Amino acid sequence: MIPFDSALAEYARHLNLERDLSPHTVRAYLGDVTALFSHASRVAGLSSPADVDLTLIRGWLGELHRAGRSRAGLARRTAAVRVFTAYAHRRGWLATDIGALLTTPKVVRALPEVLRQDEAASLLDALGGTSAKDLRDRAMLELLYATGIRVGELCALDVDDVDRDRHTVVVTGKGRKQRTVPVGLPALAALDAWCVRGRPLWIRDGTGPALFLGVRGGRIDQGTVRRVVHARLGAVEGAPDLGPHGLRHTAATHLLEGGADLRSVQELLGHASLATTQLYTHVSIERLRQGFRQAHPRA
Repeated sequence: MIPFDSALAEYARHLNLERDLSPHTVRAYLGDVTALFSHASRVAGLSSPADVDLTLIRGWLGELHRAGRSRAGLARRTAAVRVFTAYAHRRGWLATDIGALLTTPKVVRALPEVLRQDEAASLLDALGGTSAKDLRDRAMLELLYATGIRVGELCALDVDDVDRDRHTVVVTGKGRKQRTVPVGLPALAALDAWCVRGRPLWIRDGTGPALFLGVRGGRIDQGTVRRVVHARLGAVEGAPDLGPHGLRHTAATHLLEGGADLRSVQELLGHASLATTQLYTHVSIERLRQGFRQAHPRA
């Protein structure tokens, strides 16, 4: 029987090389399975995946629930266990795919907070300045709002991913899937200003093709983008404190409010399921209700 540590090493190679998942997803899957193995060792003295059964997995999830884990967290761990048990069954480590019998906790999704259109305009209109940092920050925020791309997708962009003639950008999303996203003229103008007057000032030996750079000339990281978004939004009076994903929510909501159809927004955002995109219709309806309650004398 293969021991836990060897199984984890084999599983990690599978996720990285065969599934080609992002480093973030691999860490999450391995972390959840490692936690399950630790529970199995501590509670039942087990040392191999072959000894893990459905009762033990349910006991582990029950322990997490009693410890106050959210439904979303439990749902994620359940999904991670399912992926592992399916792989373990294919490898012959488990006689049956026990994870297939698990039920996923129903997650009640809270409506995301988004900017109003005037707040988004105030954010972008306030991004002046001619320093390299100012030009980079404006280009990043214009692009995030124009396209609704994820922060990781923004950081992964290369200079050649922007097609100025077609007004598009090629984005590599989850699962290494590429999609072509339209970009408006204000965002393209901001990108041109950054690439012509800002980016050359930060290029160093070994900089490479990255579109957005940090001050040392390397590819910008997600933490830096988040700090920039929070700081720039903090200067907009009355605006909620959102990160890059808040701008993604905002872009999707404003598209639907402007009349875009749901399928087009799904394609733009790179959602695998239309159900994920439908969340933004609820955001728009709720904003309409709020406006009605505030403005109508007989609301």
